[in-house]
Amino acid sequence: MTPILEIKKLFKSFGGLEALKDITFDIKRGEIIGLIGPNGAGKTTLFNCVAGIEKPTGGQIILTNGGRTTSIGGKKPEAVTGLGIARTFQNIRLFDNLTVIDNVKIGRHCRTRSIFFGAVVRNRFQRAEEKGITESAHQFLDFVGLKDRGEEIASSMPYGDQRRLEIARALATEPHLLMLDEPAAGMNPQESRDLMALIRRIRDKDITILLIEHDMKVVMGVCERVVVINHGEWLTEGEPQEVQNNPKVIEAYLGTGAANAA
Repeated sequence: MTPILEIKKLFKSFGGLEALKDITFDIKRGEIIGLIGPNGAGKTTLFNCVAGIEKPTGGQIILTNGGRTTSIGGKKPEAVTGLGIARTFQNIRLFDNLTVIDNVKIGRHCRTRSIFFGAVVRNRFQRAEEKGITESAHQFLDFVGLKDRGEEIASSMPYGDQRRLEIARALATEPHLLMLDEPAAGMNPQESRDLMALIRRIRDKDITILLIEHDMKVVMGVCERVVVINHGEWLTEGEPQEVQNNPKVIEAYLGTGAANAA
């Protein structure tokens, strides 16, 4: 498998705080890769750098997609999304007062072609495009298990369903790389199992997945490779079982009990 994303000596500092220190690893096209480490290790900062929310202090982030190689470090979030990278957030970020279907349609609009004039006068092309957006949004809701829920208000949905809605909105941007930031947080065991099945279905759609997760049952159950960072530095990487039994990972993050339980 060829890399879809290469992270090379990524460095990010906030004043005197070094959040990331020369992180280097790649993400192979079509794999499900886990990014784990203790709280404060720099996982979400790394996500933010890839997604364009934070500008790296140093290093490179290289996206290879469709034969085109692009350096995306420092690009704006909308540009990164347009290149085929989508993400969810550790704390759910939905438009709470909008309907479920409208939340997904907002994600879909990054792939529209209507100009301002067409949106104002609602010409034939714009009406046809809006119809297509609505139809595809319903398809994404069906895919994540929220069929016939489109008219509900997002904030009225149970927590696990809101997580799936956020994934549907990310999928609506047509990503080649999907980054999930603790998607199992707050889920009960059945919801976590359903999430793992959803992640596998997403990968079957030829979407590469980078996953931050503290639930080691999810990590061990769905990831094919795991990267571990600690104090902003690369610690190790490898197959899940190999990482789980690595003494450095047990000492820095898992602990003996968590390693045996995973």
